[in-house]
Amino acid sequence: MSASPGTYENTQEQSKKILFRFCSECSNLLFPKEDKENNQLLFACRTCSFTEPAPSACVMRHEIASTVGDTAGITQDVGQDPTLPRTQKPCPACGENDAVYFQSQQRTAETGMKLYYVCCGCGNVWQ
Repeated sequence: MSASPGTYENTQEQSKKILFRFCSECSNLLFPKEDKENNQLLFACRTCSFTEPAPSACVMRHEIASTVGDTAGITQDVGQDPTLPRTQKPCPACGENDAVYFQSQQRTAETGMKLYYVCCGCGNVWQ
């Protein structure tokens, strides 16, 4: 019998977490330490002599989140920028017929060119 998908996801999520560990004797932070004789990773307290085996060989994880929205950095004031091209396209939010448009800055090989419109009246952004 296999585990349910919810259990698997929870187990997988738990394995990604790296938690701070604290000494059970003096409550100070435990730091990674190598036991060269037994060739194993330990967590040791720098204040007292407490040590415990590390539950995993992973001590630190550095994940870089590089997801930025297509319209990141666009403010409502962009409609007042005289350098952007203008068009007579009705805004879906307020019905204003004056809008500026620009190309998405998040172009990749998988995504094509996207044009974004910003209403000069209310600042609404749409494609």
